Amino acid sequence: MLTALLSDIHGNLEALNACLDHARSRGAERFAFLGDLVGYGADSREVVEIVAGYAAEGAIVIKGNHDEAIEASGGYFNDASRAALDWARETLSQEQRRFLASLPLVVRDATVCYVHASAVAPDRWDYIDSPAAAKRCVDAANACYTFCGHLHDQVLYFENAQGRMSEFRPFPGTAIPVRSHRRWVAIVGSVGQPRDRNPAAAYAMFDLEAQQLTFFRVPYDAMAAADRIRQCGLPGSLAYRVELGI
Repeated sequence: MLTALLSDIHGNLEALNACLDHARSRGAERFAFLGDLVGYGADSREVVEIVAGYAAEGAIVIKGNHDEAIEASGGYFNDASRAALDWARETLSQEQRRFLASLPLVVRDATVCYVHASAVAPDRWDYIDSPAAAKRCVDAANACYTFCGHLHDQVLYFENAQGRMSEFRPFPGTAIPVRSHRRWVAIVGSVGQPRDRNPAAAYAMFDLEAQQLTFFRVPYDAMAAADRIRQCGLPGSLAYRVELGI
């Protein structure tokens, strides 16, 4: 069964629809949304509506730090991030806010662990930005496969023969064998706000039966998403990030 892994949508409706269309066209049967549905972008309400619909049909949905910030105070956010969160609070319905508040920080499903940041302490929102951080995460996850977001990048870590984690940078569209005799931590990338100077939306697809993982980049109308940000009166820096992938 193919599982589409989508994270850090950040209110970018155009990017989400592009990734969902792409995943379905390639046979995705399950969907896992790894947090940060809201923030940065203009269309948090529409994004949450879509994801809640998938959740009602059995999709896994994880809470991210921006999702938590809708109801909880605290955490570091710059002025632009706070403005986008304020906009999300204004536009989300009470039902949608309850949906975000109810989301789990981590889900374990047999050999797979789903989390937004690190499985070590999911509510601390630590980044997995090194092999050492990946090692701590995989030990805490206690699973063969751990799928994360939060970093807005696409990186794969694997356990080598010495028990240490090694880093691998995937090439989009190329299936990677992820055999179950190793442990793996995959950072699946950001649907709505990639930061590698490529504005194309990012997500991944996992085939448990074949033990393969494929990372994708999906071109979409980033200019339209940026225009929506400007039309809503949100900071121009958020629009530039979407347009330029920075």
